[in-house]
Amino acid sequence: MTGWTGGQRSVGDIAPALAHYTDAVLFDEVWERGALAKRDRSLVTVSALVALGAIEQLDFHLAFARDNGVTEAELVEAITHLAFYTCWPRAMAAMARARAVFAGAES
Repeated sequence: MTGWTGGQRSVGDIAPALAHYTDAVLFDEVWERGALAKRDRSLVTVSALVALGAIEQLDFHLAFARDNGVTEAELVEAITHLAFYTCWPRAMAAMARARAVFAGAES
Protein backbone atom coordinates (compact mmCIF):
# COMPACT_ATOMS: atom_id res chain seq x y z
CA MET A 1 0.00 0.00 0.00
CA THR A 2 1.28 3.42 -0.93
CA GLY A 3 -1.31 5.47 0.88
CA TRP A 4 -2.40 7.21 -2.32
CA THR A 5 -4.84 10.06 -1.59
CA GLY A 6 -5.43 11.67 -4.99
CA GLY A 7 -8.96 10.32 -5.21
CA GLN A 8 -9.81 11.67 -1.78
CA ARG A 9 -8.38 15.07 -2.69
CA SER A 10 -10.16 15.27 -6.04
CA VAL A 11 -13.63 13.80 -5.37
CA GLY A 12 -13.71 12.67 -1.74
CA ASP A 13 -16.10 15.42 -0.69
CA ILE A 14 -18.78 14.41 -3.19
CA ALA A 15 -18.02 10.76 -3.97
CA PRO A 16 -16.31 9.03 -1.05
CA ALA A 17 -16.78 5.54 -2.53
CA LEU A 18 -15.19 6.57 -5.85
CA ALA A 19 -12.36 8.22 -3.91
CA HIS A 20 -11.85 4.99 -1.95
CA TYR A 21 -11.73 2.80 -5.07
CA THR A 22 -9.40 5.25 -6.80
CA ASP A 23 -6.99 5.37 -3.87
CA ALA A 24 -7.15 1.92 -2.29
CA VAL A 25 -7.90 -0.27 -5.29
CA LEU A 26 -6.59 1.47 -8.40
CA PHE A 27 -3.47 3.18 -7.10
CA ASP A 28 -2.61 1.21 -3.95
CA GLU A 29 -3.33 -2.21 -5.46
CA VAL A 30 -3.46 -2.26 -9.26
CA TRP A 31 -0.61 0.21 -9.85
CA GLU A 32 1.57 -1.66 -7.34
CA ARG A 33 1.22 -5.10 -8.94
CA GLY A 34 4.54 -6.46 -10.14
CA ALA A 35 3.51 -8.01 -13.45
CA LEU A 36 4.00 -4.65 -15.20
CA ALA A 37 6.44 -1.92 -14.27
CA LYS A 38 4.87 1.44 -13.43
CA ARG A 39 6.57 2.81 -16.54
CA ASP A 40 4.71 0.28 -18.68
CA ARG A 41 1.44 0.86 -16.83
CA SER A 42 1.83 4.57 -17.59
CA LEU A 43 2.34 3.95 -21.32
CA VAL A 44 -0.72 1.69 -21.41
CA THR A 45 -2.80 4.21 -19.46
CA VAL A 46 -1.79 7.18 -21.61
CA SER A 47 -2.50 5.10 -24.73
CA ALA A 48 -5.95 4.13 -23.47
CA LEU A 49 -6.80 7.72 -22.57
CA VAL A 50 -5.72 8.96 -26.01
CA ALA A 51 -7.72 6.21 -27.72
CA LEU A 52 -10.80 7.06 -25.66
CA GLY A 53 -10.39 10.79 -26.20
CA ALA A 54 -10.25 11.25 -22.42
CA ILE A 55 -8.18 14.41 -22.72
CA GLU A 56 -9.25 15.75 -19.32
CA GLN A 57 -7.36 12.88 -17.65
CA LEU A 58 -4.16 13.32 -19.67
CA ASP A 59 -2.61 16.17 -17.70
CA PHE A 60 -2.24 13.99 -14.62
CA HIS A 61 -1.24 10.82 -16.47
CA LEU A 62 1.33 12.47 -18.75
CA ALA A 63 3.06 13.97 -15.72
CA PHE A 64 2.70 10.68 -13.81
CA ALA A 65 4.23 8.82 -16.77
CA ARG A 66 7.26 11.12 -16.64
CA ASP A 67 7.52 10.46 -12.90
CA ASN A 68 7.42 6.74 -13.72
CA GLY A 69 10.35 6.99 -16.14
CA VAL A 70 8.68 7.54 -19.52
CA THR A 71 10.48 10.29 -21.42
CA GLU A 72 8.71 13.14 -23.15
CA ALA A 73 10.09 11.88 -26.47
CA GLU A 74 8.57 8.44 -25.81
CA LEU A 75 5.21 9.96 -24.94
CA VAL A 76 5.22 12.08 -28.10
CA GLU A 77 6.13 9.01 -30.18
CA ALA A 78 3.39 6.92 -28.53
CA ILE A 79 0.77 9.59 -29.24
CA THR A 80 1.99 9.91 -32.83
CA HIS A 81 1.80 6.14 -33.29
CA LEU A 82 -1.72 6.10 -31.85
CA ALA A 83 -2.88 8.60 -34.47
CA PHE A 84 -2.72 5.78 -37.02
CA TYR A 85 -4.62 3.27 -34.90
CA THR A 86 -7.16 5.35 -32.99
CA CYS A 87 -8.20 8.73 -34.33
CA TRP A 88 -6.19 11.60 -35.77
CA PRO A 89 -8.16 14.34 -33.95
CA ARG A 90 -7.71 12.53 -30.62
CA ALA A 91 -3.98 12.31 -31.16
CA MET A 92 -3.82 15.99 -32.09
CA ALA A 93 -5.78 16.94 -28.96
CA ALA A 94 -3.54 14.71 -26.84
CA MET A 95 -0.44 16.31 -28.33
CA ALA A 96 -1.74 19.75 -27.39
CA ARG A 97 -2.18 18.55 -23.80
CA ALA A 98 1.30 17.02 -23.86
CA ARG A 99 2.76 20.34 -25.00
CA ALA A 100 1.05 22.13 -22.11
CA VAL A 101 2.06 19.53 -19.53
CA PHE A 102 5.66 19.46 -20.71
CA ALA A 103 5.75 23.25 -20.52
CA GLY A 104 4.51 23.08 -16.93
CA ALA A 105 1.03 24.49 -17.64
CA GLU A 106 -1.02 21.60 -16.21
CA SER A 107 -4.42 23.23 -16.30
